[in-house]
Amino acid sequence: MSPHTLDPGPDRPLASRLAARHDATRRRILQAGGLAGLAAIGAPLIPLRALAAGKTLKILQWSHFVPTYDTWFDAFAKAWGEAHGVQVVVDHINIGDLVTTTTSEMSAGSGHDIIELGPEAAQFTPNVLDMADINQQAAKQFGKVFGVIPRISYNPVVKSWYAFCHGWTIDCGDYRRSLWEKAGLANGPDTWMQLLEIGEKIRKDQGVQVGIGMSQELDSNMVARSVLWSWGASVQDEDDNVILGDGENRTRAIEAVKYMVDLYHRTMTPAVFAWNAASNNQDLIAGKASYIVNSISAYRSAQQTKPDIAKDVFFTGPLAGPRGDRWANVHVLYNYIIPKFAKAREDLAKQFVLHLTENYDQAMYHSKLYNTPSYFDTTVPTGDRGYPAVQGAQTLKNLNDAWFAKDPFRLDGEAEGKLQPLTSATEWTTNLGHPGYSNPAVGEVFNTFILPNMMAKAARGDLTPEQAVDEAAGQAKSIYAQWRGRGLIGGGKA
Repeated sequence: MSPHTLDPGPDRPLASRLAARHDATRRRILQAGGLAGLAAIGAPLIPLRALAAGKTLKILQWSHFVPTYDTWFDAFAKAWGEAHGVQVVVDHINIGDLVTTTTSEMSAGSGHDIIELGPEAAQFTPNVLDMADINQQAAKQFGKVFGVIPRISYNPVVKSWYAFCHGWTIDCGDYRRSLWEKAGLANGPDTWMQLLEIGEKIRKDQGVQVGIGMSQELDSNMVARSVLWSWGASVQDEDDNVILGDGENRTRAIEAVKYMVDLYHRTMTPAVFAWNAASNNQDLIAGKASYIVNSISAYRSAQQTKPDIAKDVFFTGPLAGPRGDRWANVHVLYNYIIPKFAKAREDLAKQFVLHLTENYDQAMYHSKLYNTPSYFDTTVPTGDRGYPAVQGAQTLKNLNDAWFAKDPFRLDGEAEGKLQPLTSATEWTTNLGHPGYSNPAVGEVFNTFILPNMMAKAARGDLTPEQAVDEAAGQAKSIYAQWRGRGLIGGGKA
C-alpha cells in the first residue's frame, strides 16, 4: 500500500454507536434569541444526562475574524450544553497564540478538551486521540467530504485521523474595481502577469500599490505558496521528500521568486516587509491597495467601516501562472483535536463536534459566509434556522451557491453576485504539502515563515533568487529530517 493511501482503519466502538443513532428519531431543540433550530444528533450515544451530569466541556479556539461568529458560537455551545446537563466553557485567543498554548497544555497534561487548530494540528499527532470514528460517521451522515479535508486531518504514515475538520475558508483575490476599470481591466487580473503589468500601471497613474506581503505573517505565507504552485513548483513531493531545490522544480521556484522581485519593485513599497496579518486588510479598506490576497473578511470589515470602499471591492480566484497553473491554499481551516488528557470526556467532545457539523448552515451564516463547510452534501435542517429561508436549498451546497449569488449581507445599492467567482473554490483550493498531505514538517516550514522569507530576501537584494531558493530548500530539508526521525512523515530521499 502506498504510504498515502487513505486507510482510516476499522470502525471504533463509538462509530458503531453513532451509526446506530443515525436512523433514530431526531429531536430538535429550539432556542430563543434568534439562534433557532439547534439540532441534537438523534438519539444519544448513551443517556447523556447520566454521562454528562455535572461535567464541564472546555473548548479553545481562535478569535474569529468575523466577530458575529464568536457571538453565535458561544450561544450555540451553551445551548447544547444546557440541553444535556453539561457546562460548556469556550475560550477564544488570537490565532497566532494557539500553537504555543496547545504545546503548553500538552506538556502540562491538562487544559481544554477540544482545541481548534489549523494545519499545525499535524504536529500534535502523538498527543491526541484518534478521530477516525467521527470522520467515518460524518461521511455516513453528511455525505462526501471536500477532497482536501483528508489531506489536512489524516496522517497516512502512522494511519491516524489526528483531527476533525469541520470547515475551511477560501483564499481569494480582493480588488478595487474602480481602479482596475480605469486601467482597462474591470474584472480584475486573471494572471500573475496581468497583476504585474496592470498593477504597475495603477501605481504609476493612480498612486495605489498592489498589496502582497513578504513578511512573517499568515497572508504572506499563503501568497508565497500560491505563487510557487502557480509556477509549477512545490516544497515537497507526494511522498514527503523536499524537492524545492531539486532539478526542474528548483528552476521553476527560481522563476517564481524572480517574479516576486519584479512585483515588489514595480508595484509595491518597503512597507510590505513589515506587514502583520491585518496590514493588507487595512490598506485595502484605507484605499491604499488595488489588489490583495486574503479571504472575504477585509470586505466584511469595510462594509462596517468604509461602505463606499466595500461597494468597490470585488473578488477573483487564484491567478494563473506562466503555464496556466492556478492554486490557492486553504486560507484557514478549523481542525478540532482532542488531547489524550481529555480521554474522560472523549464521547462528549465528539458528540459536540458532530452536532456543530450537522448545524453548519448556521456557522456559515453567522460567519457571514467566511466559513465554508467540509461536507457540502449535509442536509439543511427544517424549521426556523435563525436566518431568512432560502427557497429550494436542501443541502449546504445549495445554500452556499445561493448565498454567493445573492449575498445576504450586501449593502443597499451594492452589486449582487460579487462572491459568485468563488463558487468554484473546491476546484482550485489545495493544502499545505501540495501535492501531498499536510504533515508536521511542512507545518513547521509554514510556522517558521521560510517561504515569505525566501521571497523577501530576494526582493530586498539580500540574496539572489537562486541563493534564496537554495537557502530555503536547505532549511526545509533539515526540518523534514527531524520529523522523519520521529516517524511522523514519509519520504527519505536525500
